[in-house]
Amino acid sequence: MNPQNRMMTDAMTPQSWGDLGWEGPEGVSLNDAEGVRQVLLDLEKPAAAVWQDGQIRLVSDGQPRARHSSSERLWVGYAAPRPLDSLGSQEFCAAYGTRAALYGGAMANAIASEAMVTALGQAGLMGSFGAAGLSLERVEAALENLQTQLPQGPYAFNLIFNLHDPAMEMRTAELYIARGVRVVEASAYVDVTAPLVLYRASGLEADEQGQVRTSNRLIVKLSRPEVAQRFLAPAPADVVDSLLTAGKITPMQAELLRRAPMADDITVEADSGGHTDNRPLVCVLPAIRQLRDEMLAEGKSPWRVRVGAAGGISTPEAAAAALAMGAEYLVTGSVNQACVESGASEHTRRLLAEAGLADVTMAPAADMFEMGVRVQVLKRGTLFPMRAAKLYEVYSRYPSIESIPAGEREKLEKQIFQRTLDSVWEETRQFFAQRDPKELARAEADPHQKMALVFRWYLGLSSRWSNRGEKGREMDYQIWCGPAMGAFNIWTQGSYLQQPENRRVVDVNRHILIGAAYLSRLQALENQGVRFPEAVRRYFPLSPA
Repeated sequence: MNPQNRMMTDAMTPQSWGDLGWEGPEGVSLNDAEGVRQVLLDLEKPAAAVWQDGQIRLVSDGQPRARHSSSERLWVGYAAPRPLDSLGSQEFCAAYGTRAALYGGAMANAIASEAMVTALGQAGLMGSFGAAGLSLERVEAALENLQTQLPQGPYAFNLIFNLHDPAMEMRTAELYIARGVRVVEASAYVDVTAPLVLYRASGLEADEQGQVRTSNRLIVKLSRPEVAQRFLAPAPADVVDSLLTAGKITPMQAELLRRAPMADDITVEADSGGHTDNRPLVCVLPAIRQLRDEMLAEGKSPWRVRVGAAGGISTPEAAAAALAMGAEYLVTGSVNQACVESGASEHTRRLLAEAGLADVTMAPAADMFEMGVRVQVLKRGTLFPMRAAKLYEVYSRYPSIESIPAGEREKLEKQIFQRTLDSVWEETRQFFAQRDPKELARAEADPHQKMALVFRWYLGLSSRWSNRGEKGREMDYQIWCGPAMGAFNIWTQGSYLQQPENRRVVDVNRHILIGAAYLSRLQALENQGVRFPEAVRRYFPLSPA
């Protein structure tokens, strides 16, 4: 017996296991790395470990039976079949009509594009269209496209909290209701708003037994228990009453809202790209699951809300760990942006394919600039984080554009804006005159707010430059990205997925799922005392899934 095989078997004597044998093919030795991989990857079949001739072998066919002599094979370990639809909650799959409990999360400005959502949907996986930051006309065009490509789904549309233009948030919700969008993913909310309640109400009805049913499903992405508490509970009474008074909901809908939680599913978003609290999943996921269970037991949540995991889900190990912690579904994000179907430019996708774990940082956010809110972005290959931080520093130091020292202003105009601040203000003024006259009036009366709008011009366009591949603006690209991107690149190094042109969204997500299933079967056998060589203790994407 070679030393490696001795290490795997010395601690396990046949007497330490039961006395069942195994009837079936001979199987493969644990030293046969490729053979072991093939058995573990045959997800539709069990993987049994048997003791035979002084070593453990792995077999996928056969069945246990009584042993009649000590010389017969001994059954020492078992891993159940693990088809992809067994990962996470099968209720999630049934609710959304998907083949696996996973969806591609929304990324604003159509980075989560029609092509991405279509590809995922046609493969039986759901994608959430990145509607945030788009005009209502652009969102409606995407709706027509996706409802043509995926008439039966699955797909979702994003609804994002809009601090500066709540009317736009309401119009978007009303569009989703009018066009029959059955799944909405809500992002960046810290409280329940009227547009969310209106969408929720539009899908509620009572069945013949008086039980509340919903045809419109709401997935809420959040990262704080205090926010989760609001969405696990029914809609706030004051918001319901205001919608009822305004004639936007019926008395029956108001009554049903009091008997349903706001969310069907809560996506716990850990350290992710874009808006993030940088929370570690190992802390926040168990906390929100416990809160869910407590509120359900106390009658504060009308029915059980599923809890999933997002942020950092970019490798089989991360997916398997999230599922082991009780995540009922998974959400991918940053890795999808690097795929050919995303709305990001080729230059941006190549930068993402080169990112390491530490190549991300926090930078001022365009939508909440004045509040000092930050988003997580890529810092490798772009000067955006540094330039955005400079703008916030200037905003914090000076009360108006006119008070900025001449030398400082000249540097801003030359190095960041590449035009005069006066011309930026004129363009900004024209935009808000059409989009939000009240915001324009406020800026004209408040020089500091005027400065904020001018600086937000750069912050807002920088993400669009990244998507369009704006020539000459490469160093200003704002690329939302979390450390998950670096983890994905490390995992796929040396494989065909290392090249950005080979990254297709369905293939990437299927590899993550297959790898998670593979690792869960391997871990199940190791928990029973079987020790595998390092050569098979990780899943590597050798070819398209």
